Amino acid sequence: MIIGIGSDLIDIRRVAKVIERHGDRFLDRIFTEAERAWAGRRAKNEKMVLATYAKRFAAKEACSKALGTGIRRGVWWRDMGVVNLPGGRPTMQLTGGALARLQAVTPDGYEARIDISITDDWPLAQAFVIISAVHPGKP
Repeated sequence: MIIGIGSDLIDIRRVAKVIERHGDRFLDRIFTEAERAWAGRRAKNEKMVLATYAKRFAAKEACSKALGTGIRRGVWWRDMGVVNLPGGRPTMQLTGGALARLQAVTPDGYEARIDISITDDWPLAQAFVIISAVHPGKP
């Protein structure tokens, strides 16, 4: 059963301007260590780095919408991080207030599953997040 759906579309150039203006202060406030490391591996191409950050920013916005809170009510940027499962499929790893909210909206006897899709086509980045409640042990 679907618990929440969220989407977000962002102009990559907007993220580039914020990074240019605020640098590490912005990156440290918004992105997890794992997300920063992922972007760092794309350092050979500045547009790829910017697109990587923009997609993850959009995913956080979409996830906060799927949780039904937005970035408030205890759900903060670094509480949500894009991670890749062993097969490469992206998902969200939640901590803090985002995890507490996820647990609160997940029905008893179910586990939450977060599916995401992120993409970019310069100058836009887009993310979709679907949070589902699944029976334990079922894909």
